[in-house]
Amino acid sequence: MDYMTAREAAELWGITARRVQALCENNQVHGAQRLGKMWLIPKATPKPIDGRTKAAKKAKKDTDGGTI
Repeated sequence: MDYMTAREAAELWGITARRVQALCENNQVHGAQRLGKMWLIPKATPKPIDGRTKAAKKAKKDTDGGTI
C-alpha cells in the first residue's frame, strides 16, 4: 500500500498540513497511522468532511437522527 505524508495530503486536499494532522489525531482520516512524529495516510484516502462547516453539521444531523 502506498502512503503519503500530512504535507502531501494537505497539498492534495487544499488545506494546511496542521489541519491534516489535527484530522488524523481526531481519527477522522481513515487508515492514518502515526510513525514517530509523522502521519502516514493511504494515498487512496479521500478528504474527510470538515465538521466545522454548516453543510457538515447538517449532514451529521441528518445521519444521527436530529442530534448534533
